[in-house]
Amino acid sequence: MFTLGNFLTLSTFGESHGLAYGGIITNFPAGLEVDFEKVQYQLDRRKPGQSSIVTQRKESDTVVFQSGIFDGKTTGTPIGFIIKNENQKSRDYSHIADAYRPSHADFTYDQKFGLRDYRGGGKSSARETVNWVAAGALARQVLPADVEISAYVSSVGEIFCEKPYQDLDLSKTDESDVRCPDPATAEKMIAKIKEIKKEGNTIGGTIMCVIKNLPAGIGEPVFGKLQAELAKAMLNINAAKGFEYGSGFCGAKMTGKEHNDLFNSDFSTKTNLSGGIQGGISNGMDVYFRVAFKPVATLLRPQESVDRDGNMVTVEGKGRHDACVLPRAVPIVENLAAFVLADLYLINKLRRL
Repeated sequence: MFTLGNFLTLSTFGESHGLAYGGIITNFPAGLEVDFEKVQYQLDRRKPGQSSIVTQRKESDTVVFQSGIFDGKTTGTPIGFIIKNENQKSRDYSHIADAYRPSHADFTYDQKFGLRDYRGGGKSSARETVNWVAAGALARQVLPADVEISAYVSSVGEIFCEKPYQDLDLSKTDESDVRCPDPATAEKMIAKIKEIKKEGNTIGGTIMCVIKNLPAGIGEPVFGKLQAELAKAMLNINAAKGFEYGSGFCGAKMTGKEHNDLFNSDFSTKTNLSGGIQGGISNGMDVYFRVAFKPVATLLRPQESVDRDGNMVTVEGKGRHDACVLPRAVPIVENLAAFVLADLYLINKLRRL
């Protein structure tokens, strides 16, 4: 339950207020020259304290590789890495040592394990995703160099980026604090998040991810379909509530005549309502999907709840929290997708030997 992947795997450890996070990656190909700056760049995109609309916890999120790499190249043996926690404030959580926060994992962890680490949620903390970004950033380097993975915030609450991704310059996503590449929409999103934050409240939204130049043939035909592996990875993100690819739920309103992607003579398709995936396997067109995220459960305002004995209590979030998870979730979505793609890409190479 702490391992991601089928052939290429990531097993993780660490808690929000423990000494460090880290992971072990197995079956990573030997002889790959690692670009460490690219790995750290992705971690920097995820780390807290980047702007006024995200949590102000200060962490450098510096990754240290401890095995599986020699003279800058992967050796083919398990790759171990750690990322130290540098700015824990466990006292911010002492008030919920025996109380269950609404919509958190407090109650369910107690039911499953008989105890829980209440400091920032322990293993249930979204800080766990730092491991996924590190592994995904490394896994990106396994993929063909022309494969592009770009995610962006497509909605915050009821504010939507109405432009299709084809009309957006996705290279400009990070120029906005909210990581929406449409400046006019981004401005509205930021204003909404700031308004919600002042109220001690939180807000959700969606993230769109686009994968370009993925070779045809990636994904398995039955269990291990490309869309299923992507969905499984995305729905493991703490606040994720839904996943759709291609036409998604809109496709349920269409007829087959409207929905079918007709072929061109070069095997591309005239439309791409399939989202680049047919029969669970990539067809060479853009793969695109959208992930829905709920509002962050920690509110900086009083809420009624219960304690471990069933007594009614009042809980109120303290410390540093995101009012909206979306801006920092963009690199999580991208790098989780990269890990899934690298896993399926390597499986496909083994099949073709």
